[in-house]
Formats: sequence, C-alpha cells, structure tokens
Amino acid sequence: MCGIVGYIGDKNAVPILIDGLKKLEYRGYDSAGVAIYTEKSIQVRKYKGRLSILEEHLDKEKLSGNLAIGHTRWATHGEPSDQNSHPHTNGKGDIAVVHNGIIENYQKIRDFLTKKGYVFKSEVDTEVLAHYVDYFYEGDLTEAVRKVLREIKGSYAFAVISSREPDKMVCVRKENPLVVGIGEGENYIASDIPAILKHTRKIYLMDENEVAVITKEDINFFAENGEPVKKEVFNVTWDVSAAEKGGYEHFMIKEIHEQPKAVKDTMLSRIDADSDTIKLDDIKLTKADLEKISKIFIVACGTAYHAGLVGKHLIEKLAGIPVEVDIASEFRYRNPLVDENTLVIIISQSGETLDTLAALKEAKAKGARILSVVNVVGSSIARESHDVLYTWAGPEIAVASTKAYTTQLIAMYEIALHMAGLKEALSKIEIKAIKDEMLKLPDKIEKILKNKEELQKFATKYSGVKDVYFIGRGLDSALAMEGSLKLKEISYIHSDSYAAGELKHGPIALLEKGTIVLALMTQQELYEKMLSNVKEVKARGAYVFAIAKEGHKEVEEISDQTIFIPEVPDLLAPVVAVIPLQLLAYYMAVEKGCDVDKPRNLAKSVTVE
Repeated sequence: MCGIVGYIGDKNAVPILIDGLKKLEYRGYDSAGVAIYTEKSIQVRKYKGRLSILEEHLDKEKLSGNLAIGHTRWATHGEPSDQNSHPHTNGKGDIAVVHNGIIENYQKIRDFLTKKGYVFKSEVDTEVLAHYVDYFYEGDLTEAVRKVLREIKGSYAFAVISSREPDKMVCVRKENPLVVGIGEGENYIASDIPAILKHTRKIYLMDENEVAVITKEDINFFAENGEPVKKEVFNVTWDVSAAEKGGYEHFMIKEIHEQPKAVKDTMLSRIDADSDTIKLDDIKLTKADLEKISKIFIVACGTAYHAGLVGKHLIEKLAGIPVEVDIASEFRYRNPLVDENTLVIIISQSGETLDTLAALKEAKAKGARILSVVNVVGSSIARESHDVLYTWAGPEIAVASTKAYTTQLIAMYEIALHMAGLKEALSKIEIKAIKDEMLKLPDKIEKILKNKEELQKFATKYSGVKDVYFIGRGLDSALAMEGSLKLKEISYIHSDSYAAGELKHGPIALLEKGTIVLALMTQQELYEKMLSNVKEVKARGAYVFAIAKEGHKEVEEISDQTIFIPEVPDLLAPVVAVIPLQLLAYYMAVEKGCDVDKPRNLAKSVTVE
C-alpha cells in the first residue's frame, strides 16, 4: 500500500516527484525516497518518516536529473526504516526499483539470489526485484523485466530505471494501480491520477499484466507475452483543485463539506423528479435477470462494509430479495455458496482494495454476476466487474472516508429502488415518493453543516475520554458501526458499537459513571425501544449524547445532550444522521492534536491482505 511516481523528460525531475508524492501520501507515509539519474549514475535518497524529511534533504543537496522515480511507503515487509525505504537498487547501484504491493515468493527468490552471491541490505520484498532484474539483464532492460515477471508471484505495480539505459522507464502492473501520463517531450507515471494532474490531463490506464516502456517521446505497452497493446487515452475532466484542501484546515473537513454536492452528483441523471423510474447508467439488469437471482451478496471492507449493511436492509425491505453482507477478507476463504444465480455487489471507494478484488474474482470464477459500486473510474474492480455504478464523490484524500460513504449509501438506494421497480415490489407512486425525498437530502446535509457548534463544544469538553460507545436499532445499528469506526480511526479513542437490544447480553457491564454513550434514535418504528435503552444506560451513570429527528423533544428530557437532524423518512435517515457523527469524530481528533488526514498505522487504499 504505497505510492509511486516517475518522470522522464528534459526538466528537473526532483520538484515534479516531490509534488507528486505529496498527492500520494494518503497511500502511505512511513517513509519516502527517490532515485534520480544524474551524470551517468543513479542517486538514491530515502528516509524514514514523512515526505517533508526527504524534501528537506533534497533542498539542501540541489540534486537534478531528467529521469527519476519516487515512492512513499506504508510498511508490509520490514519495519519503517531508512534501509527498508524505497527505491531499492542492485549491488552496483545502476538499477533502481520502486514497488507497490507484495511479492509472495520473495523469500524463495531471495534465497536463490543469495546463493548466487547477491547481498541484501533490507528486509523488504522489493529488493529482490532490483537484484533479479540485474540477474537477468543481458543488455535489454525490458526483456530482463519480462523474465522477472515469469518468475514472481503476487500483486504489484513497479517501475525500473537503469543507468545502463537512461533513456527509459519500464513499468509493470498486476492487481495494483498504475497510470501513465502523457506530456510533450516528457512523460509520467503514478499510482493515482492526482499525482500528475498538475502536468497532464491525458492518461493511459494500465491494465492487468501489462508492461509499459516509457521514453520522453514515446509510450509503448505490451501484454505479458510481449505482444504490443494499443490503448485509448483517458482524458481527466475534474479540476486540479478537486485534490487540494480548498482553504480548509484538513482534507477530511473539506470532504465532509463536499457531501451535499457529492450526494447530488451521485443522483444526477439517475434520479429525475419528473420520472417514476431509476436509471442505473448503462447497467443492463432486466426483470428476467432479477428473477433468476436467488440470492445477493454484498462484499466490502471497513466503511464500505457499513454501507453494505444499510444496502442489505434496503434491498430486502424494498425489493424482497435475500441479502447477505460479508467482509471481503472473510468471504474469499469460506467457500461461499455462489453460483450463476447469485448477484455479488462489490463496494469499494478506490476500486483497488485487494481483499475486495480477490473476493470479486472468487465470485466471478463461480459464475456470479458482479455489480460494483466504486468511486474511481477505470479502477481494477470496475474493470473486473460485469456492471459498474460509480459514486461521483470525486477524489477523497483523507484516509478516513466520509463522502465516499454517503455516496455509497445513495448508490445502494438507487440499486434497491431499481430492483423494487423491476420486481414491482413497490408501486411507481411509492418509488417516486422515495425519490422525491432523496432529492431533498443535499439541502438537509447542508443544514447540519451550518450548525456545528454543539459538536465542537462537546469535543472540547470530552476529547480526553478513554471510551465511547455507540448504540442504535435497525438502520441506526449499522450507522452506529460507522460512527464508532470514524471516531477510533482518527482520534484513537477506544470505541465500540452495539445493537441497543444487545446491551443486556453483556455490554452494559462496561458502563460506569461518566461513560459516554452516543444514542442514535432516528428510526420511528424503534423509537420507544430506544427511549427505554437510553433510560437503561442513564441508570448506570452514562453520559448520553443523543441524535434524533426534529420534533422529538422527549429525547432532551432523558439525555444529557441532543443533536437534532432535519425531518427525514426513516429509510433515508442514515445519509443525514452520519454527518454529525463524522463531524464529532473530526472535532475530537482536532482537539486531541491528532493527524486527522493521515492517522497512524492506516492508509487510504488497502492494496495488501
């Protein structure tokens, strides 16, 4: 789970790499490094810690070169250290490699190369690539890389440069993202488009098992067997500013405030106030197709999994189709009962989450139809799927997901309503009523964003607490899981979530005087039950912070603090009620002085198991 950037041309590559790596720090940030070809040799500079450390060293040295590769790392093999940082080189230092992913058989290759006299300086799997390219090198860097590919196993994207052939970069992609940027008399590579968007809007999206040979004038792609591959140029239409903070203190709070637009955009063209149907882009899911489906699986990780839990409720309630929700890392290893009559809905913000991608391939191999909900056009999951429903959230830079979650929820509503319409489980009037309420959601989110003071006051007073518990029923139970995750991942406060009805079965033993309990109370059908649960925890001394819909004044009488959200149908409440939970987590983390956008031990795009 790392970030790669590279440049070849006539300009000094160093500032281009540093700028690109800054855009990729969300992919990993325990170390950073560059390899620069300068005056007939490759100069490597790499340091443990944030990118700023590398930047300071390079500013002092004034290194310059027209060919360079760079890397920002999130450790998988070997602890964070200068030696384990990328780039890695062969013994002579004339071949350098940067790599994102895992080489599964690296130990076997390392043992083989050690017997051949190669000396290793690090603990990481990437170093075997540099030595292995050297082992196979016979005057042709591209051919040496091809020979390496025949031997290695795993998921990876990597780039190689050599002072023996300083006119090119050779890049490879397998199950990890890599894009090639097209310039004039210069070209670029990166793990993600924002890293090079400042320099070009013309992009090639590398596909599985492709090799790219890049000079300053040409870009050539080859299949695994060496056959040339013709590719279409992908023109990026979103602005450079979409990947910048835009005046906010952190990307996370910027992205929280972008949710009204992201939600609106994800409904655009799919939900029309004048129509009584849902249009799911180019997805060809007919009534006959749906009648063949005996079961639906929703498979995802983390925040996307929580969106899937809401999706299960929606599809079962609206369309009457049984749904099972699975964590991707568990799904693929339990031999799931999937066949050609199964629909598997994959949810992933990046479209590159390795566990989710592997689960997709497992289900696809068993004959299932794959419908993916992703945010990144051209991502691996999108390309592997039969159908794709994009969430138009735009780039999400903060590690903690916010607008990706709300747009994933919108996508699940769209899918559920489309299925309900095909099955005639809901009338056109009922579908239109829900659609009309969905179109009001951006304004309701905006209203919450304008009234943050109570959440800020709470954070100021209680940011020092050790434990926080979230409780809810029905859809609020799924929402409680997301609220708990947000709080723990960016503020490092221990937090758990529980279905409120389960309190008596163990969790209530955790409560003592002053324990913070967040009570979610947006489901009218379960409202009276939640009132009883709040009284239950209050009786044990808990401090209750309740979130309820406007008009439920009795909540204020039994809780210590209450936030009211605008009136919204129960079914749509998660989209609105998650906003105060995101804000609460953000302000708690800021109050504690945490690195909000880059929380410790986490990375944005999880491309390892």
